[in-house]
Amino acid sequence: MGTTTDVLKLKTNLADYPVTKAMREGRVTSDIVELDFCGPPQAHNGFKAMLREGAYDCGELAIVTLLQAKIYGKPWVALPIPVNGRFQHHCAGFNRDFGHLDPRDIEGKRVGVRSYAQTTGLWIRGILQHEYGVDLDKVTWCKVGEGHLLEYSDPANVEALPKGSDIGQMMLDGELAATLQGVDLPKDPRVEYLVPNPFEAAKDWYAREGVVCINHMFVVHESLSRERPDVVREIFRMLVESRAATEGGVPTIYPPIGLEANRKGIQLAIDWALEQKIIPRRIAVDELFDDLTASLGT
Repeated sequence: MGTTTDVLKLKTNLADYPVTKAMREGRVTSDIVELDFCGPPQAHNGFKAMLREGAYDCGELAIVTLLQAKIYGKPWVALPIPVNGRFQHHCAGFNRDFGHLDPRDIEGKRVGVRSYAQTTGLWIRGILQHEYGVDLDKVTWCKVGEGHLLEYSDPANVEALPKGSDIGQMMLDGELAATLQGVDLPKDPRVEYLVPNPFEAAKDWYAREGVVCINHMFVVHESLSRERPDVVREIFRMLVESRAATEGGVPTIYPPIGLEANRKGIQLAIDWALEQKIIPRRIAVDELFDDLTASLGT
């Protein structure tokens, strides 16, 4: 953290989403803090540097990575405002040329993931388990990338693929039964969603659960929250104003603002992360926040 006159300049890892565009383009600013958006275009590529090297002062963090960071004592505190979230039912696919797959058919088979502790993987696996009865322990999860924290080890049923493997192509070629890839599913007419009618299924799930899956939360270094609460409040204000300035309006299906409004979604992420052996012990929702950030948005 460095200062230029009275303005605190913070190294920030935040991607260009519709809800953050006004901040990134300088249409939402502050008199006391300047956010230097020096992270990579895809923010998840900066998570390792953020957690292992302290490369940034603030920015976004995947909800799963945030849970692990808190478990392993990393000095980050969440602001109660997701910057990325969506339904995840459509994030698993298979090649119909190798035969139809119902969700439970992936038991006993190899399924590709970018990394086991990826947030998209957490959500779609939880949906497969709780909505479709899939025994996740009977699937071999084949990963191409490492987790973001050195302290974390994958469960025994995770297999590391050779460096440079393309899980989408491996699924198309029949080497993997399915893949969990979100928007990166191959654009190929042979690819079919593993969850039947996923967009309708997501609407039904939302009607029952009232949760939009959180992908990324905004976080600040705990020293910033402790020493400059005024700056943290300003960052939150900027995030809120930037969201309000979203072109075409905030999507109808999007995680809300505020701790209590997000409590159920965060709790679900914790419950499923524990079930999937992504975190070694239960953590309370409130542990992700401090007294200052918990109060923001109330």
